Amino acid sequence: MPGAARGAGFRLSPAPFGTTLPRPLNMTSSDLALNLAAVRDRIAAAERVSGRPAGSVTLVGVVKTQAPETLVAAVALGLTELGENRVQEAEGHQEAVGRSAVRWHMIGHLQRNKAGRAVEMFDMVHGVDDLELARALSRRAEAIGRRMPVLIEVNVSGEASKFGIAPTGAAELAEGVEALSGLELRGLMTVGAPVTDPQEARPGFARLRDLRDELAVRLARPLPELSMGMTHDYEVAVEEGATMVRIGTGIFGERKRNEPTE
Repeated sequence: MPGAARGAGFRLSPAPFGTTLPRPLNMTSSDLALNLAAVRDRIAAAERVSGRPAGSVTLVGVVKTQAPETLVAAVALGLTELGENRVQEAEGHQEAVGRSAVRWHMIGHLQRNKAGRAVEMFDMVHGVDDLELARALSRRAEAIGRRMPVLIEVNVSGEASKFGIAPTGAAELAEGVEALSGLELRGLMTVGAPVTDPQEARPGFARLRDLRDELAVRLARPLPELSMGMTHDYEVAVEEGATMVRIGTGIFGERKRNEPTE
């Protein structure tokens, strides 16, 4: 996190009872503005390096465990794509920020019994890794008269601790999702393996891009979205074709427990 000048502005509240991660303290609106600017500059640089047009990549701010006033400040600074890991926490955040000014992304593992609420609350679901979940989402979307944009989550690293369909099962799942009238398959998502050197993440991102291209041929239509890259590796992800990067720590500061960072 940049050594920011301490200006006037909000300070983050302590985490309320029931959250699993402490919030960073003593961050001002100046800190947040500097962090956002730095992330945006690095995305733009990665776009240039890879010969992609400026603005090709959507920055999704990961807001799990953040205080509502933090989100309000981030939105005021132009962060209008927010990623949530849990439906329940998203409800409180959306009360503070609203629905119309922000696009809300469900980026965490979604349980089937939360599918109905997810369709009502989110603009995109990133983590579809099971046909039964897809069917539950589709039924609810049809019931309320919408077509829900979704991404299929692929476990390209093969880690047992991660959610996501294996690459070998992605084609069958994609065809199943494609057949559901309540869903619009937009592309693929992955959570990269933890690496010391961001360059070590490159093969996994390239594999997801190649898989997306293969599925687009198989389905005979474009799959425009690749959601991949987090705080430690997002520049490499952009160079490998990411259209969405999911950044939490890089915007809101370091976490204090041994938890995955976005």
